[in-house]
Amino acid sequence: MGEMRDKLKEVAELTHRLKEKYPTEINAFMSFVSKAEAGPALSSREKELINIGISVAGQCEWCIAVHVKHAIKAGASRDEIVEAGFMAVVMHGGPALMYLVPLMKALDEFLPEEDA
Repeated sequence: MGEMRDKLKEVAELTHRLKEKYPTEINAFMSFVSKAEAGPALSSREKELINIGISVAGQCEWCIAVHVKHAIKAGASRDEIVEAGFMAVVMHGGPALMYLVPLMKALDEFLPEEDA
């Protein structure tokens, strides 16, 4: 399994564990996410590209893995995903640039260049 797929597995395992031990809290969070993402003004692709930028700026490798995977599923191209990462660098500087490392790993794992 690849490094970013391992991150996705860790997220799934954490969510499962939290649902068992803290169902009220995690279900409330998941409900909030679902409702917040339901707005019609932006497409799923656009929302995932925004989430990628925030994930890079927030320096969250697990978030990067999740949102790169979701963006690809929503039809985002490799160039769009990288550009979203660079928007985070514009706003967050050098530390965000370093998080293009896991962004590129996620792209290479989930959307190899020969598939792009």
